Amino acid sequence: MKLAILSRAPNSYSTRRLKAAAHDRGHQARVLNTLRFGIDLTGDEPDLQYRGKPLSHYDAVLPRIGASITFFGLAVVRQFEQMDVYTPNTAAGIANSRDKLRAIQILSRHDIGIPSTMFVRDRADVLPAIEQVGGAPVVIKLLEGTQGIGVILAPDNRVAGAVIETLQSTKQNVLIQRFVAESKGRDIRALVVGDRVVAAMRRRAQGDEFRSNVHRGGATEAVELDEHVRRVAVQAAQIMGLRVAGVDMLEGADGPLVIEVNSSPGLEGIEQATELDVAGAIVDFMANQVAFPELDIRQRLSVSAAYGVAELLVRDGADIVGKTIATSGLRDRDVQVLTLTRGTRVIPNPRGARELEAGDRLLCFGRLESMRELVPERRRRRARPKVAPLPPSAHEEAEALDRSSEAAG
Repeated sequence: MKLAILSRAPNSYSTRRLKAAAHDRGHQARVLNTLRFGIDLTGDEPDLQYRGKPLSHYDAVLPRIGASITFFGLAVVRQFEQMDVYTPNTAAGIANSRDKLRAIQILSRHDIGIPSTMFVRDRADVLPAIEQVGGAPVVIKLLEGTQGIGVILAPDNRVAGAVIETLQSTKQNVLIQRFVAESKGRDIRALVVGDRVVAAMRRRAQGDEFRSNVHRGGATEAVELDEHVRRVAVQAAQIMGLRVAGVDMLEGADGPLVIEVNSSPGLEGIEQATELDVAGAIVDFMANQVAFPELDIRQRLSVSAAYGVAELLVRDGADIVGKTIATSGLRDRDVQVLTLTRGTRVIPNPRGARELEAGDRLLCFGRLESMRELVPERRRRRARPKVAPLPPSAHEEAEALDRSSEAAG
């Protein structure tokens, strides 16, 4: 395998370890500066220039893109995808995870625990948002902060309002998130590669610091995760569209709460804490997957307007309940079952003898008109309990913020 590692820091621990792990396994590996690429759209096929010359052939690319060059870095990764070069982390997956709001929005649709979160823009909505997530103290996060930068613990409503007002005045967008006190300054970093957690560590904040990031001085220790926590970590990474990811979780009273999915996780802390060859696991996974580049199925299907992919629901009382896939008549309707989901269990490429049950969800490819009658109804919004009205003091604070907003405007 000839591997390109996209990184502007060739001497960093993670980049050096990945390159060494590839060489140890007999692969070729080269570190390429992401900013030295030119996206070549002049020929008949998509191509890339590197340092002003045509890029040589690569079998796989591993993006290690810093937040400061996200836009250009994603364009480079996207071009590799158009050239059918395998990458474990697609441009879409990296974009999903890099924006904290987008990541939370995506995860919130799935059965994955996340801290209660609100995003508001008008100052008058700040205090109601704080009450919605459970009241002060609250955590305030910049949408694109990394390594714990831009994460602030506000002890009360007045401080929270002042912090948010200050950040918004500098054109910063922030999230308001419940402070999970029971985690006690701890979190878990699970390193996901493919469909498994290859290493995990617990990070503990030191002194008065509530952020447990290693870059903030947090202490680390290896930790063995139970099956449920491992499954949550893998599912969160896959929902983001990432095959290599660091999934950060708080230890909530009712189970793990995902707070971030990192598309370029550092390897130093977790390799030192666990004494495991995480870099080697990443390279081995890529070598096994290199023949299967990520495909944008929407592009591939654009020439077949009558066909597509849809998730079908086996409704209670449907004529296919109790029948096998082979005898259900789906194949006769020109519909092929790709994956069957039953509860939390996912069965890829299910056999024709598999019996269908009410509640099964079938990911299918086939004629759209044939699948139309089986498409589940659009999800209805669940009723949410109303937030208790703010106490008089909080109302006064909200009105004061409103007046200052009007004066500033």
